[in-house]
Amino acid sequence: MSRTRREKFQVHLNLNVRGLAQSATLAINEKSNELVREGRKVYRFGLGQSPFPVPDSVVETLKQNAHQKDYLPVKGLRALRESVSNFNMRYQHVYTDPEDVLIGPGSKELIFLLQLVYYGDLIIPTPSWVSYSPQARIVGRHVNWVPTSHDNNLRLSPERLELICRTDPDRPRLVVLNYPSNPTGCTYPIERLKLLANVARKYRVILVSDEIYGLLHHHNQHVSIARFYPEGTIISSGLSKWCGAGGWRLGTFSFPPSLRWLMNAMTTVASETYTATSAPIQHAAVTAFNGNEEIDHYLKVARRVLHVILKYMMERLDRIHATYPVPQGAFYLFPDLEYHREKLNNIGIYTSVELCRRLLDDTGIAMLPGSDFGRPPEELSVRMAYVDFNGREAQQALWNHENGKHIDHTSFVTTHCPKITEAMDRMEEWLGGL
Repeated sequence: MSRTRREKFQVHLNLNVRGLAQSATLAINEKSNELVREGRKVYRFGLGQSPFPVPDSVVETLKQNAHQKDYLPVKGLRALRESVSNFNMRYQHVYTDPEDVLIGPGSKELIFLLQLVYYGDLIIPTPSWVSYSPQARIVGRHVNWVPTSHDNNLRLSPERLELICRTDPDRPRLVVLNYPSNPTGCTYPIERLKLLANVARKYRVILVSDEIYGLLHHHNQHVSIARFYPEGTIISSGLSKWCGAGGWRLGTFSFPPSLRWLMNAMTTVASETYTATSAPIQHAAVTAFNGNEEIDHYLKVARRVLHVILKYMMERLDRIHATYPVPQGAFYLFPDLEYHREKLNNIGIYTSVELCRRLLDDTGIAMLPGSDFGRPPEELSVRMAYVDFNGREAQQALWNHENGKHIDHTSFVTTHCPKITEAMDRMEEWLGGL
C-alpha cells in the first residue's frame, strides 16, 4: 500500500486507537521470540505466563470433549456457570447464582466489554496491569490513575479513593482492584479491604475484583473484597494463571443480583461479537472449577515453588540494592533501581524504557518498564515475571525433595530453575560493570 493511500485510511482510524501500541506484555513476548530465532539467549522475565502445566485431569477432560462443536449459550455452559458458583462459595464463601455468571474468551475480553457497556470513569492505582488503561482509552472512558506509595506497598488506599469520589459523589465510577497484583505481587490485608468496601458502598462505585491470581497467594490466604461489598462487586477470574491455561482463553465474571442488568448488557454485546466461548474449553473448565485432589495438590506445590523462588529473587535483588514491595502471591516483582541512577545516567539511561531496552540488548534479560504500568517514565522501576523455568519439573522436584521439610531456596533455584539464576547473575554483573 502506498504511503498516500495508507494515510487516507489512517484519517478514518478511530481517534481513541491512534497512538496505541500493541499490548506491552505480548510485544515483549514476540520480541523475545524474535531474538531467540536470531540465536540470542533470552531470559524471559517479560510475559507473565504461568510456567506450570495445565492439570492432567483438566487436559483429559479437554481430550474427551474435543468433538464438541455446537455453539454454546452466550453466557456460557450451564454446568460451567454452576461450577464457578460453587468455586466462589468453596474458596471465598461468596454465593453467586449461576444465572449471574458470565463466561468469556479470557477475563481480558470481559473487562473490555464491561468498560464498553458501562458509562463510568475508570479508577486504577499506579502501578496497574498494562491493559486496563488502554482498554478505557479505546472505548473513550476517562482514566483516573491513583498515586500510591512504597509505604503502602503501591496499593490503592481508601483515603485516595475517597478524595476522588467526593469531588463528584454521583459520578459513575468503576474501580479495578487486582490482587495479588500484577505487577507487584502484593495483596490487601482484610482491614484495608473493609475500608475500601466502605468507600465504594458510600459512593455506589462498581468494583471489579480481578482475582486471576487469587489461588496463587503463596500461603493460600486470598480474601475477596466481595465478602465485604457483595452488592457492588464483580469477581473476575479465569484459567490463565492458577490453572496454567493462558492460551485456552477462558475467563469468568461473577455478578451480584443487583448488577444483573449490567451482565445482560455485556451478554448482548458478546452475542454480536465473539458469540460464545470455545465449547471444548468450557467443558474442560468444568473440571478445573469443580476441583479435585489432584488440583488441590497441584496448587499446593505450585504456591510453594513460587514462594521458594521469590525468596531467592529477593536475596538477589537486595544484593544489587534494589527496592521493591514484598509480594505475597503471583509470580511478579516490581523493583526500583534508583540506587544506580547516577551510573545509569552516565550511559544515557534516564527512563525505565531505556533501562529495559539496554538490559535486553546487553544481557538478554527481557523485562517490562514501570511506565507500562502507569509509573512516571523517569522512575527506574521494572516488572520481573520470574517464570522462566520448567514448571512441571519444578513441581515434581519440590514434591520429591520436600515432603514437609525445609527447602534450601538457593540450591533449589540453582538446580531446577537455572535460567533464573543465570539472569540474576547477568544483571548483577551488568550493574557492577557500569
